[in-house]
Order: sequence, then C-alpha cells, then structure tokens
Amino acid sequence: MADTEPESPGRRMSDFASSNNMSLTVMTFNLHRDRVTDGQNSWEHRKDLCASVINKFSPLIVCTQEGLKSQLDDINALLPGYEQFGVSRKGPDDPSDEHCAIFYSRDKVEKMDGGTFWLSESPSVPASTSWSAEVPAIATWVTFQLRGVQPPGFAFQIVNTHLDPKSSRARRRGALLIWQHIATLPPNLPVIFCGTFNTVKESGAGRFLLGRSREHGIAGDLRDAWGGSRRRRNGGIVYTQHGFRGEKQTAMDVLKLVFMALCMCFDRQNQDLHVDWVLFRSRSLAPVYSEVVSDRGNNRYPSDHYPLYVEFQLPRSVIRLEEELN
Repeated sequence: MADTEPESPGRRMSDFASSNNMSLTVMTFNLHRDRVTDGQNSWEHRKDLCASVINKFSPLIVCTQEGLKSQLDDINALLPGYEQFGVSRKGPDDPSDEHCAIFYSRDKVEKMDGGTFWLSESPSVPASTSWSAEVPAIATWVTFQLRGVQPPGFAFQIVNTHLDPKSSRARRRGALLIWQHIATLPPNLPVIFCGTFNTVKESGAGRFLLGRSREHGIAGDLRDAWGGSRRRRNGGIVYTQHGFRGEKQTAMDVLKLVFMALCMCFDRQNQDLHVDWVLFRSRSLAPVYSEVVSDRGNNRYPSDHYPLYVEFQLPRSVIRLEEELN
C-alpha cells in the first residue's frame, strides 16, 4: 500500500525520486471553462495562479480539460517553455469550444505525432455525439520522444480526454473507444491516459478501463497511477472536484459523498472519489509519487478541480546524455 505523505510545505516530488533513475512527470489539470458568471472565480482572477501551479511542479506534460482558446493562449504566454497541441470539440475549423489541450516542455520532449478523435459512433466527425451524450467529447493524443537521453528514441504516448458529464452510457462507450485506440498501439510503447472522467473508478467506465469488468465483452488493462504510487501526498482529499470550495464542503456535498460510498461507488482499493485520473499501460514505467495539488493563492483556488500530479520512474537503462558522455 502507498505511503501517504503529511503536509510539508516546500517538499517537492524530486525528494522521492531515485537519484539513479530519470523520471517522466505529468499533470492532469481541469482549468474550468472561462465564464463571466464566475465572478471572483473568473479566469481573469485565476490565470496567474494556474500558471504558478504548473510552474511550481514543472511537469514534462500537462493535460488540460475545459480550456477555451483564450485560456490556452494565456497559459502559453505565461509559460513560454511549453508548447500546446489540440483542437476544440467543434474541430480544427472552429476553436470556440472547449479543448483537451496537451502542453509539453519543448526543451525536454519532442512531439512526433498527434491527433484527436470524437467519442461517438463517428469518431472522425467533429462535434459528433452518440449514446445520449450531453455534449461532444474528444480524446487528444500525442506521441513524444524524450530529448537528451541515451539510448535515443525513448517514446511514449499521452492520451487526454474529458468524458460526458451526464450520460453513464456515453462515458462507458467513450472509455471503450479510447481503450480500443490504446490497444492498437505497440505493446512496448508506454501510454499515459489522463483526463476528467466525470465519474469515479468504481463506475462502469472506471472498472472497465482498470480490467475489473467488461464492456461489450472486452476488459481494459490499464493501471491507476494514484493507487499504484509508492508515495502519495494529500491522500486525505478523497475528491478532486470541489466547486472552488476546497475542503470547505457544504452539508449537501458531504451527504452526496456518503451516498456515493453507500452505493459502492467508493473505490475500495484506493479510498478515493477522484474524477480526475492518471492511468497508464506500461511495463517500463513505475509511478513513484502522486499528489492531489491543493495549492491556492489570495484565498482562491486555480480551478474548481484539484490538479493531479504524477511522477513516473523510467527504466535504469534510460540515462541523460550528459551522464553517458561523462
């Protein structure tokens, strides 16, 4: 079972990494769509804080959800060391809707290929919906190579999604469609699957992806980075969607959590009700540290979701190029 780290200001993920191994770091971060009605929680008041959180952890990869083009452009301007990839739910010709954009450190990883498909019966058709989905949902993927490592060419794929907020059937079928994409990839290619799943891991979509149940006769084969991490920070935060209230939940929120637990939605293995996950498929990656990021500034949270940060340990055979030269 993973150790849960106590609160320790200033402690960073690198404290837990082996000095003999390189790491691959990712963050999944639901930015919360910019809405004028959010008042003090509007994007104008949060954008610097969002950039500050990303800058503090400096992950190689940041998978964002809900971001509009203007928000993503702000992140790019505030964090010039990152590039972004992705299109809106309406497709490349209409950037006005939400994106599942993937940000990556241009100096540390190289984008090799990428694309987006829609979670519907017509996955190549922009804005298409199926299975009683409330809104279009997409999966954006990018294949990367690490820069400056020996041997060269260590590649991995990132998949980023935001599943439907209302229809459990749409979430299950969307999860199946994404898993079918992952299943077509070479077995030796590490895959990290991030996103806002709008459900918990004990749901139909979660149990399928984690191989605990079947969808259309198929069982997934992914693993949960949070549950599998050697060390975790903020393990007492059982939910990742907090509605800008943080841990100051209302009585109704508490009752909802109790109801979900009684309905066996509570993840018995990991004791969480997270809706923001980092899953992975790989024999060469090992999650060594995970953190539910609860940072805030000026009595304000960067989003209505907590970001989730994960550090994966790479194989010992992968070393920095300068170490090989020495």
